[in-house]
Amino acid sequence: MNRNIIPLFTVALLAVSCGQGSGSNGAAAENTAAPEETAAFVSVVTAAKESVPQTSLYSSTVQANVVNNIAPQSGGRIQKLNVEVGDFVSKGQILAEMDRVQLEQAELKLKNDETELERVRQLLSQGGISQADFEQLELACNVSRSTYANLLDNTVLRSPISGVVTARNYDRGDMYGMAQPIYTVQQITPVKILVPISETDYTRVKKGDKVEITADALPGKSFSGTVNRLYPTMDAATHTFNVEVLVANSKRELRPGMYARVSVNFGDTFNITVPDTAVSKMQGAGTRSVFVIDDEGRAVIKVVTLGRHFDGKYEILSGLEEGDRVVTKGNSTLKAGQSVIIG
Repeated sequence: MNRNIIPLFTVALLAVSCGQGSGSNGAAAENTAAPEETAAFVSVVTAAKESVPQTSLYSSTVQANVVNNIAPQSGGRIQKLNVEVGDFVSKGQILAEMDRVQLEQAELKLKNDETELERVRQLLSQGGISQADFEQLELACNVSRSTYANLLDNTVLRSPISGVVTARNYDRGDMYGMAQPIYTVQQITPVKILVPISETDYTRVKKGDKVEITADALPGKSFSGTVNRLYPTMDAATHTFNVEVLVANSKRELRPGMYARVSVNFGDTFNITVPDTAVSKMQGAGTRSVFVIDDEGRAVIKVVTLGRHFDGKYEILSGLEEGDRVVTKGNSTLKAGQSVIIG
């Protein structure tokens, strides 16, 4: 009797233990089930085309439009210096005067030759001299006149342009040695800027195009310039060509040597644009991507090719179509295939 009770009690305990074990495993299975992914809150814009200015920014240096070195043809003593560095001079203004001995001698010879020519002209009319002798004297007088004019130009030195004196290399009384000019005068109304533009844009630039210029030395100011000349050859090393831009500079604010930035507009295109907050860089690659919401309300990654960046937007050259719903906010934690709630 007692031997039968003990086995039955043992069986009951085993049954209870199995039941408890089975319940414990079911609870564990329920606790380890993957939680359902929650939808992300995002903001979107509809991809649409708009006019995009094809503007490029170039760095260059301001140059004088014309640079003249003022010096006589030959050496001599400097008698007068009439201007200083920084002075603005007018075209034809006397800047310096050299020793006048040779000029005065040439002037006396010219006067003598002109007097003699008038005397023989009267003799020619009376038949007192041959035509050949008269022409020989006339030629000698013309040579004297040319010699005097040349000496005058090289004794009384005038500015050939209106501009600013940027260098003076001698003092009064010095002997001009033909090593350096006495003065350097630069025309700064207008100034010019040589802009190195890529050869791929050679056909997109033409004479008369307007450009915008800014200078670091003049913050907050911009200047309008005009393409004046396109250089015909390319730099083999950089594959660029120079475009000469003229700036009126009527207030003389731009000065030669200033660092300048030149904005050149090659025209407008009509492409899709999106806010720059929508564009992300793909990890491990140099490509850019955006999230687009499909018809089922899920996020899809699209690789895009970027164009210009302007006014907080990117031009999209490829990868998007008009009407695509592009995520602009909430994309930093968004995953491909994740459901979204558009707010």
